[in-house]
Amino acid sequence: MGFISKKTQDDLEFNTVLEKISTYCISDLGKALVFKIKPIANKPDLLVALDQVNEYNNSFISENRIPNHYFEDLEEEIKLLKIENSRLDAASFLKIATNSETVNSQLLFFKKFQEYYPALHAKSEEIEYTKSVVEEIQKIITSYGEVTDKASSFLKDIRKEIHTIRAKISGSFTREMSRYDKAGFLDTIRESVIDNQRVLAVQSMYRKKIKGNLLGSSKTGSIVFIAPQATLELHRELQNLLHEEKQEINRILNILTETIRPYFPLFTSYQEYLSSLDCIGAKAKYAFELSAVLPSFSKAKRIYFKKAYHPILLEKNKAANLPVIPQTLELSEKQQIIVISGPNAGGKSITLKTIGLLQLMLQSGLLIPVDEKSETHFFDTILSDIGDNQSIENQLSTYSYRLKNMRGFLKRCNDNSLFLIDEFGTGSDPELGGALAEIFLEEFYDKKAFGVITTHYSNLKVLANELENVSNANMQFNEKTLEPLFKLHIGQAGSSFTFEVAQKNGIPFSLINRAKKKVEGEKIRLDKTISKLQKERNVLQRNSKALEDEQDKAKRQTQNLSDKELKIQEKLSSFQELYDKNQKMLSFGRKSNELLSKYFQTNNKKELFAEFNKWVLIEKTKHLKLHPPVKKNKTEKKKEKEVKKNKEVALQKVETEILEKVKEVRKEKAIVAKKIAKEKAAYKFKVNDKVRLIDGKACGIIDKIEKNKVTIDYGMFTTQTALDKIELVVAAKR
Repeated sequence: MGFISKKTQDDLEFNTVLEKISTYCISDLGKALVFKIKPIANKPDLLVALDQVNEYNNSFISENRIPNHYFEDLEEEIKLLKIENSRLDAASFLKIATNSETVNSQLLFFKKFQEYYPALHAKSEEIEYTKSVVEEIQKIITSYGEVTDKASSFLKDIRKEIHTIRAKISGSFTREMSRYDKAGFLDTIRESVIDNQRVLAVQSMYRKKIKGNLLGSSKTGSIVFIAPQATLELHRELQNLLHEEKQEINRILNILTETIRPYFPLFTSYQEYLSSLDCIGAKAKYAFELSAVLPSFSKAKRIYFKKAYHPILLEKNKAANLPVIPQTLELSEKQQIIVISGPNAGGKSITLKTIGLLQLMLQSGLLIPVDEKSETHFFDTILSDIGDNQSIENQLSTYSYRLKNMRGFLKRCNDNSLFLIDEFGTGSDPELGGALAEIFLEEFYDKKAFGVITTHYSNLKVLANELENVSNANMQFNEKTLEPLFKLHIGQAGSSFTFEVAQKNGIPFSLINRAKKKVEGEKIRLDKTISKLQKERNVLQRNSKALEDEQDKAKRQTQNLSDKELKIQEKLSSFQELYDKNQKMLSFGRKSNELLSKYFQTNNKKELFAEFNKWVLIEKTKHLKLHPPVKKNKTEKKKEKEVKKNKEVALQKVETEILEKVKEVRKEKAIVAKKIAKEKAAYKFKVNDKVRLIDGKACGIIDKIEKNKVTIDYGMFTTQTALDKIELVVAAKR
């Protein structure tokens, strides 16, 4: 079982990564899952999670892109379904149906493309596919979240009556408004709406002239709002019908709720599945933004991060349009621990954090921004001690706190641990703290743990040089400007550049000399030697880089020459082939000319044919010598016949199937045609029907029908014809 503490996650700013991933979620439930992301305790589960994110990430550049899986939160609906005799409203049913359809579309997609998305398909197979819920809801609820008229015949009749009453109210109100407006009783706005009821806007001086109910007045009191007496009775009738409609809708929704109540565990699984898919999608979108990949897990115990970026720094520098320099680092059995030294602000801590955060992200099921050739290992434990961790609550000093942390390291550290310690040994007397740090380093080394530490202590640099599988490393600096280059170099300790940096920052030279005298001579010489070696190494690196560039240039030139030579050879070969063909054609032309000339002189056709046949025979013999025919044995001939026969049988089978289908289609068309003809024959034409002459294109409107004669208005002209010579296009609205 793995152990990666909350402290390590905080040290490496893992929560900042999760906050960024959460912005890619399409739902609050997905965001909640993102913030629950933790290191996965066992490798099989981790590999499944990584494969799911990697497949989703690959879908962004695939033709078979994963469909949209937006969904709504059904938490309240699921709670209500668990309560006996509860009722869902129409909008809730629409949410359930929409989510169910979304899940079904995902399940069908992953089933169709399971070869492209095996891990996501395996996840989808855990979810039940059913259409029954959606079908039950769609019988009752429209796509607008309302109960359909078809839900019951009683509801249909009520709504028909409501429509009729509303039409009567509208007509009655319009008549009353027109009458009182002509009498001059109404204000210029004429009407308003109060409590969903149309009212007359009456000038207050005429309010007694209007029969009806006073429902309100304007702020100034100059206008009063009256519901006319003529519409009051109709309005009361409408309210009764609306109450009946509401009761019927509630009855229908009660029945529908009871129908789908047993499915609430299924809706819970749908919600969990869509939330999980949203979380996976957010991880993949974040990975795509960082150009992150899935490195391979090596069989041997090894970390090899090539061109690794710190994701938070990468995002921050992108926003500020600043460059980010990637690091390449390797930990293996032969390079178990790396000790990074050098001056502050050179990138030691960020390099250490990069390795730690990327390993933490990977073991939490996230892709990481490294080169595709990178490799890593699954660690049971990741331990960290980064930054000033003084505990105010426990009233511990920095050093006491770090010692307590080291105790935890020693307890949990083993041969499958990765430890990260920033500024190892600081917080106490340099000599005493350095000596204790040496002992800790030796303990980690003996336990065969992998680790990266940063330090300024010279004794740790010396120890790293003495231990076989421990390497010194430093962050490179420009020796002239003392500007950091942010590049890690393995194999040599780094100079602190203490006095050089002080001089560069304007500290008087006399003070620097006094400081140098107070330091032991050996330490200064060691620091000078390291500094000198770093400078020499930088020069060698530049020379080596220049030589590599020259070598690459020479290789490219050689390759270009080889390509040109190959092209020239191809052209020469083509020219030779063309030349040979032309020569052959000239030879044929000369021979043909020779035979024709002889024929013109002798006029002997027999001799011409004999000479021509002889010449053709000679040329055929030459051709057969150059291109001998390939003889097929009996087996090959037999096989060829079988293939030909199989093709004929398959073709005949397909033809038979097509003919049968054509017959079925023709039968269906004939039935449909008869049905249409019957309907047309039974239809009784009415005035205002849109019609056309049989086999005609122009459409007109029936103006008048007299017995079997009909008058059709085409707009520009009218015509008369018999009823049996026209066909219906669109029936008139009744």
